Amino acid sequence: MASVAPTLHGTTGSAGSARPVVVLLHGGKVASHDPVRPWHLSYLRMVPIARMLRRAVGRDADVVLLRYRYRGWNGAERSPVADAQWAIETLLRAREPGARVVLVGHSMGGRTAAAVAGHPAVAGVVALAPWWPSGTETDTMAPGSRLLVVHGTRDRWTDATLSDAATSRAARRGVVARFVSMAGAGHFMLHRSWRWSRLTRDAVRDVLFAPDSAARDGIRPADRPI
Repeated sequence: MASVAPTLHGTTGSAGSARPVVVLLHGGKVASHDPVRPWHLSYLRMVPIARMLRRAVGRDADVVLLRYRYRGWNGAERSPVADAQWAIETLLRAREPGARVVLVGHSMGGRTAAAVAGHPAVAGVVALAPWWPSGTETDTMAPGSRLLVVHGTRDRWTDATLSDAATSRAARRGVVARFVSMAGAGHFMLHRSWRWSRLTRDAVRDVLFAPDSAARDGIRPADRPI
């Protein structure tokens, strides 16, 4: 197995910065130790979202896209989880204590985000068509943190029903959680791509700029298919 390292793309912050950071986590495969290349579609899918977020919050937060070492989740190895943990610690090292982290993940990136959401700096997660095979992935999230899950009704790669169940499960634990069902959308966020982007932008802003006291316990009513 070739030696590879995860990489961060975007502004990582200067020493002593109190700026929050948004970390984008791309999708991948069930099993693969092939290195992630910048031309892989799973990675490229997050590039326009990163650009959009930089335009939306770039004056107030750093936006960073993580490229994993390997393309696969790889069972108990959970390869991207170690990379995401490394990314969070690397980014926080240049920041003052208390800096917030928001995670935005698509597919396997949504599973990775949930796996590291228990880090005390993580204030919120945006999971786009997440790969949550057990429906319990959100058990890592702290009460009062924020969660948006968006899933298409025609997704054939990951299970929207399990995403909905995991969102409700998080809400029962005190996470401020919202599930949005995207009517007619598949897995790759192509159908009404503007809507995926707008929901992501608004959720990230909600985490970054809403005062902690505004957090509400329980689940917001699930949106109708849109």
